[in-house]
Amino acid sequence: MCFQHFPSRQRAVCLPTVVFVGLLGAGFASGHEREDVTVLEEMQVVGERPVAASSERIIIDDEMILQPQGRPADLLRLAPGLITLEHSGGAGKADQYLLRGFDADHGTDLALHVDGMPINMRSHAHGQGYGDINFIIPETIEEISVKKGPYHVEYGDFATAGAANYITRESVPNTVVQAGGGNFNTQRYLLMTSPTRDRFRTFFAGEFYYTDGPYDFVNRNTRYNGLAKLTVDPSATSQLSLTFTQYYGRWNGSGQIPLREVEAGRLDRFGSLDPSEGGKSVRTTGRLDYHYDLPGGGTAFARLWAQYYYLSLFTNFTFFLNDPINGDGIEQTDRRWLSGGDVGYRQIFRLLDQEGIITAGLQTRFDKVRVRLGTQHKREALAITQESDLFEASYSPYLKLDLQFRPWLRFVGGGRVDVFTYNVDDRCGTGCSVRPNGTASDAIASGKANLIFGPWSRTEFFMNAGTGFHSNDARDVVMNSSATTLPKAIGYELGIRSQPWTWAEFLATFWLLDLQSELVFVGDEGTTERRGKTRRLGTEFSTRVTPLEWLTIRGDITYTHAEFRKTGDSVPLAPEFTAFSSVTARLPMGLSSTLQMLTVGSRAGIEDRSVLLEPFTIFDLVLRYRIPVSPPTGRLEAFLSIRNLTDTDWRQAQFFYESRLPGEPAGGVSDIHFVPGTPRMFMGGLTWFLPE
Repeated sequence: MCFQHFPSRQRAVCLPTVVFVGLLGAGFASGHEREDVTVLEEMQVVGERPVAASSERIIIDDEMILQPQGRPADLLRLAPGLITLEHSGGAGKADQYLLRGFDADHGTDLALHVDGMPINMRSHAHGQGYGDINFIIPETIEEISVKKGPYHVEYGDFATAGAANYITRESVPNTVVQAGGGNFNTQRYLLMTSPTRDRFRTFFAGEFYYTDGPYDFVNRNTRYNGLAKLTVDPSATSQLSLTFTQYYGRWNGSGQIPLREVEAGRLDRFGSLDPSEGGKSVRTTGRLDYHYDLPGGGTAFARLWAQYYYLSLFTNFTFFLNDPINGDGIEQTDRRWLSGGDVGYRQIFRLLDQEGIITAGLQTRFDKVRVRLGTQHKREALAITQESDLFEASYSPYLKLDLQFRPWLRFVGGGRVDVFTYNVDDRCGTGCSVRPNGTASDAIASGKANLIFGPWSRTEFFMNAGTGFHSNDARDVVMNSSATTLPKAIGYELGIRSQPWTWAEFLATFWLLDLQSELVFVGDEGTTERRGKTRRLGTEFSTRVTPLEWLTIRGDITYTHAEFRKTGDSVPLAPEFTAFSSVTARLPMGLSSTLQMLTVGSRAGIEDRSVLLEPFTIFDLVLRYRIPVSPPTGRLEAFLSIRNLTDTDWRQAQFFYESRLPGEPAGGVSDIHFVPGTPRMFMGGLTWFLPE
């Protein structure tokens, strides 16, 4: 069975055909135990990759290679309307994510995964859904699957605006050694190798990254990353994969600076009012993936994972608003063990002469956390505001159906139930102003439905509807019994994908999303608070044209309107207009290049729109050139990236809130606070692909 679907450039093995060939061989072998059995060579059947919504996007390695080096979050910009920004004047923290009218802060409404393992942190010290992906080595990623809206059964918590899954490689065909450097004392070194590539496929990668950044107080942003992966086929019908990663990062941050000081000339836009900001983070992960194909078209699968995570973070958002003597420095510490899995069974079946796939599974997750919030001055602790031990668990059975009703009609959907339990123990006693303590539980059911019509004249139409949610912090849940523990999101979408010619494709999507409870940034705490119901609606348009074999032109435009349902006020920080375009050339002489433009329009700083945040447009240029060398030495490539090609003064993360500097009124001054965007930055180097 191969479902008809939109003819994208992505390719995938048509699994049912492979299963049929495997079953035929297995049946022959079991029924005729003879030594003269002919063993057929492995055959790969290639077909087009099916999608369930017009807004789905698969980012492949050919696109990722022509991006500025070293930042895994930047790869997400290749999905229309998904914007990533540095949040604190240093790349050590999790990025700020903008998608579908959400300033999702560090990931509250964007579910992030690596090989299906969740990345977002529940009940995190710095904000609900904190999703730090600095532990990913970009070159180890084979593809990124981006799915928007709450329409996809496999995603639960935080998947309201959408979800992204980074998929790692099993091996590399050549050992890769890379060295690069650039402005601001930036250095990056990379090694990837696969000692074995047959039945046992091994993959090892290591990365070192350092930069001082453009800031007056140097970042000293240092990152060490390692990955080891083993993939083996225990039998002709099974596969086992083991993956381990290790990350260590430390950095100084320039922080969010007030616009009034920059405009008055008292502070350089790359200056800092509290140079003690910064932090350190550690992450260790291990995961096991296994699947076994059974006779009759069934597959049993299991994905098990575990993580150790640590973050120590020092910030100061309001300077001297709360403490005019020592300042408003915040210390946040998060130390946790996480584990979980996704186990289930997938079966191919026939219904009324049509074929389908049904999947039943159970996802689990367990977080054992010690989290602390306190005040500090120049990274010296002053007082503890809150310290808690948390144990948060979730159990999520789900059922998914993929059925081709007619040659022109396909259904993908199903449902899931997410059950949460919370246990919070106060460790602080009477010395703390906030003392969450207690237990709670809650559950939410979600339904998903996607209809795909066509293709007719190489065009497909999509109708999507579904419900989803993001969980709230366990400490808030046990302290406020009347609060909504698992705010529901309800989404609808209509879309079209068309490829009228082999060299052009067009996409259009119209969507609406209602959220039961909004999370809004709180400047004086650096966290979020719950607000009322919101509604978002918007459009996405995307075009990809290849007028010449070596030339590709792409353009994406999104527009979103976000408001509070009760008052009609704007949702602060919600992105409204975004655009991304690129021109990519791959010339036969060995030169590849891409020039890309990113635009984020003006957006509301506060509910009544009396303050608007500054829009920006920046250009990046990336060049790669294959240097002619003799074959025995392998392959040598030079690369050069120029970020912010026009050297535009722009702002990355932007917020509007009150802060106070010495000599200012006790109540503080309301102002825009921002992280300056990277100035023009050159980074180049060499990549050596060793001979096999």
